[in-house]
Amino acid sequence: MKSKKKKRQDDFQKVKLKVGKKKPKADNATNTNFRSKGINLTEQLKRDTSGPTTHRQLGINDLLSQLHHYNANVKHSALSGLRELLPLNPSLLEQHLSRLLSEVAAVFTDKDGNVRVAATRVLKFIAQSVPAERVAPFFPLLSAHLSCAMTHIETGIQEDAMKILDVLLEHYPSLLAARPAVLLTNFLELISHRQNSGGAKKAQDAKGRTWALSVNPSRVVTSQQWRLSVLLRLGRFLQAVVEERPVEESDIFDPAERVFGSSGEGKITPLHLVWEELIYSKVGVKVYEHSGAKPTPQSTYRLRPDVDPGPAVGEGLDSAEAVKSFAATLVPLLLEVWVEATTGDCPWSSTDSAHLLTPDAMSVMFQVLSILQLLRKLAPQQDHRDALDAWFYKEYLGDFKQHFMKNFPYGTRDTPKHKKKVDLKRSKQTAAVPGQTVEPLALNITLCQVMVSLSQRQGPGRETDGDWLAPLRTFVQDTLGSGGKLSYRQLHMLLGTVWKMVFTQRSKTVTEDLLAAVHVYYRQMHLTLQTRSLLLSFYSKLYLQEQGQTHIARSKVLCRWLAALPLQLSQLGHRNPALSAQLILSIQAAASRGHKDLLNSLQTHACRLYDPEEGVVVLLPAESQQRMVQLLYFLPKMSQPLLANLSSCCTAGRISAGLAASLIRIVHLRSSLSNWSVGSQEAALQDIDYISFLFSTLTGFSSDKLATLQDADEESVLPPSPLSPLSLYPTPLEQFTHHWDVVEEVCHCLETLGSKSQCFDILQNGICQYLTKLGVVPDSMAAGLLRAVARLLDLSVLPIEPVVRFLSQCCLSLLALLITLQQELPAETNHKREAIWGACVSALSTVPRLLRMVLQLMRVGDVNEEELPQLGQILTMLLQHAPLHSQLLANAALLQEIIQNLTRYSRGPTREQWLTDLLYYYSVTVAHSSSARRGNMGLRDIY
Repeated sequence: MKSKKKKRQDDFQKVKLKVGKKKPKADNATNTNFRSKGINLTEQLKRDTSGPTTHRQLGINDLLSQLHHYNANVKHSALSGLRELLPLNPSLLEQHLSRLLSEVAAVFTDKDGNVRVAATRVLKFIAQSVPAERVAPFFPLLSAHLSCAMTHIETGIQEDAMKILDVLLEHYPSLLAARPAVLLTNFLELISHRQNSGGAKKAQDAKGRTWALSVNPSRVVTSQQWRLSVLLRLGRFLQAVVEERPVEESDIFDPAERVFGSSGEGKITPLHLVWEELIYSKVGVKVYEHSGAKPTPQSTYRLRPDVDPGPAVGEGLDSAEAVKSFAATLVPLLLEVWVEATTGDCPWSSTDSAHLLTPDAMSVMFQVLSILQLLRKLAPQQDHRDALDAWFYKEYLGDFKQHFMKNFPYGTRDTPKHKKKVDLKRSKQTAAVPGQTVEPLALNITLCQVMVSLSQRQGPGRETDGDWLAPLRTFVQDTLGSGGKLSYRQLHMLLGTVWKMVFTQRSKTVTEDLLAAVHVYYRQMHLTLQTRSLLLSFYSKLYLQEQGQTHIARSKVLCRWLAALPLQLSQLGHRNPALSAQLILSIQAAASRGHKDLLNSLQTHACRLYDPEEGVVVLLPAESQQRMVQLLYFLPKMSQPLLANLSSCCTAGRISAGLAASLIRIVHLRSSLSNWSVGSQEAALQDIDYISFLFSTLTGFSSDKLATLQDADEESVLPPSPLSPLSLYPTPLEQFTHHWDVVEEVCHCLETLGSKSQCFDILQNGICQYLTKLGVVPDSMAAGLLRAVARLLDLSVLPIEPVVRFLSQCCLSLLALLITLQQELPAETNHKREAIWGACVSALSTVPRLLRMVLQLMRVGDVNEEELPQLGQILTMLLQHAPLHSQLLANAALLQEIIQNLTRYSRGPTREQWLTDLLYYYSVTVAHSSSARRGNMGLRDIY
C-alpha cells in the first residue's frame, strides 16, 4: 500500500520553481521555430520595355493609375512625371489623349492645392500641343469638370478653376464658346447668389432682380479683388463667344472697319475656302443649288449635317430674347459692383474728389463697362443688336446716367506709397489675382462708347439726348484735338463713338466739330501704319455715306481732307505700299463721284503722280498701278507734260503691257476723236495732243533718248554696213516684246479714228519730220513703224519719197539683223524674230515701191565676202514667201541682176549651199510665174 501511494505521488509531483532560474519547458510545449528560404522571380525585376518611362522607371500607365491614389504626394509626383514624360515623347499624347484628359480633369477638384497647380500645368502643355479638333470629342468632359471646380464649395478650388479657365480660353476659345449657358451661370454663382423670396426682398423681386452680390470672408483676397478676377475671365469668355459667332455676309470686313457701320452693300468679297478648315471656321458659308443662278436657302446640299442646338436659352445665346434674359440678370449685378467700387473708394462725401479713383476701383469699373459692351455684341444679327440697344435704353438709361455720368470724366487718385516690410505670403496671395493697370483715358473712352451706343437717332417725336451726350461729345473732341498720342484700340473706340454721334445727332454743327477734332489727330506726324489706315478708313466710309445725309453733305472738313489726298500720295510714294493703296481707293471713290476739290488737286499733282521715273504709278504694286491708270478717266484735263509722262510710262516697261494698253484706251476715250462721251463730260485733251501722244508711244523713245542714241559708242549699237544702212540699237528682248504689244494697241486706236488716209498722212509727216534724219534707230522702233505703216496704208495716198527711203533702210537693216539673230540665238529670240519678219513682210507686200527700194539697196559690189551669204539668205527668205512673188516678179530684172552678181562674186571651187538654195528658189519662182502668165502690167506700173 505504501509503495503504491508513493508511486502515485511521484506521478503528480509539483515542480518547485527557484528564483533566478529559467523556467523549465512544459512537456506538451509546441516548438514554434521554423526555417525559410527566399524565392527570386527574375521576370519581375526586369524594366518595363513596353514604352518610354521617366527617370523613376514609370510608364504612362503607371503614372495615370497613380492619379487615383489617396495620397496627395503620390498624385503630385505622378503629375510631375507626366510633365517630364510627355515633352520627350509627343507620340504618347496621340495614343493616350482620352485617358490623359479624363484623369487630369478629375483632379481639378482635388483637395490639395499643389496637385491642382500641377494638373493645370499638365493641361497647359496638352493645350499647347494638341489642336482643338483633336480635343473636341473630349471637351464636354473637360467642361463638366471645370464647372464642378467653379461651383465647388472650397474657395481655393474656385480660384484654381480660374487658372484652368485661362488655359482653355487661350487655346480652345471656340470649344468653350460653343455652349456658353452653363459657364455663364457658373460665373454668376462665383460673385452672387440667388435671393430667397421673403418679405424683405419683395421690393427687389418686383423689379425682377433675383440675384445679389455675395461676400465670402474666408477668401484670401478681398471681395473686390475676387470680383475683378471673375469679371476679367467673364469678359474674355464673352469676347470668345462674340468672335466665334458666324460672320454675316455684310460683315466680312477687316475688324478695324467693321465698327463704322458699313453694311457692305455693293462690295463683293471673294472667299478662298479650304473645306478641311471649315469644320471649326468662324465664317458660315451658304451653299446654293444651280451654282447660285437660282439661289434658294432651302438647299438639299449641306456642307455638314445640321447639329441640334438644343434649347434656345439653355445651350447658347442664339436669340435676342436669350441675350435679354441673361443681361437682365447680369446688368443689375454689374451696377452693384460699380456702386461698391465708387462708394468703397471714397467713403467720405467730397464732391471735388469724387471723380478720382484708386487703380483697383478703376480696374473693376473698366471691366464692368467692357462686359456691357460685349453684351451688345452678343446679339446674333444687326437688327437684333438695334433692338437690344433700344431695350437697354428703355430699361437702364436712368441707372447708367445716375451711376456712370455722375462723376464723368474720371481720373486717378494720387495715393502716397509707404515703405513697409514685404509680406511674402500676402504678396503670393494677391499675385493670384490677375491685375491689369487701367488708365483713366481707357476708362473714359470705354464709358463714352457704352453710353453713346444707347443714344437713339434724333427725329420728331423723340426725346433729345443732348443733355447727357454733351459731356461725352466734349470729352471726345478734347481727347482727339489735344494732340496727345492714343493707342490703336483707344483711337478705334473713339472713332466708333464719333461715327455713332454723327448718325444719331444728325446735326451739321455737331458733325463739323467732331470731324474737325478727328482731322487734327489725322494731321499728326509719325502715326503708325495701322493708325493711319484706320483714320483713312473712317473718312472714306463717312464720305461714302454722304449721299442722303444732309448733315454730312459738303462737309468742309471732308472736302479739305479729300483735297489733300493727292499731295499725300505723291509725298508717300512707294515707301508704304499698303497705305498708298488705301489712299488711292479713297481718291478713286471721290473722283468717281466728281468731287471738284479732289479733281482739281489731282489735276495739280498729276504730273508728279504719273512721273515715269519717280511717280507712284510705276513704283507701286500692280493692283495699285491699275487703280492709278483708272483714275486718268476722271481727270478734267490732260496737259501736254502729263501726256508726255504717260507716253514714257507706256514705253519704259515699268508697267505691264496690258496696263499700258488700258492707259492708251483711256486716253483715247477722253479725246474728242473717239466719239465717246458720258453726260456732260468734255474732252480732256486736244486732238493734236492726242495724235502727238500716239506717235510718241509708237516710236517708244522720247526725242531726248533718240538724241542720246545718236552719240552712243560703237559697243552699244550695231555699226552700219552695206546690208544694214542704219545703225540699229538692239533693245532687250523683254523691252522689245513690251513695245510690240503697245504698238498693236496704238495701231488699233489709229484705225478707229475715222479717215484712214488722214491718219496715214499724219503718220508719214511725223516720220518725215522727226525720224528720217536719224542714223541710229532702235530695232523695236523700226519694226513698230513698219507694222503701223502696213496697217494704216490707204492706196489713195501714196507715201512720199523720203518716207519710203527711210522705211526701206529700216526694212533691210531689220532683215540683216534677223539673219544674225537666227545664227547666234535661234531659240531665245524666237518671238522677236517672228515679230520682225512679220513687220517686214507686211510692209513689203503693202507699201508701193518699198520692195524695189530694198532691192536697190542690195549693192553686191559693196558687200564683202563675209556678208554675201547673209544677202543670199535674205533673198532666199523673200523668195520663199508666196505673197511677195507678184512684187518680186514685177522687179524681175533687178532681182535677176542681183542674183547674177552674187553668182559672179561668189568665188570658190565648189558652190556653197546658200547659193544653191537661192538659185533653186529663184528658178521655182520664175517657173511658177511663167506657167501662170508672168505678172500683169498694172503691178509693173505700180512697182
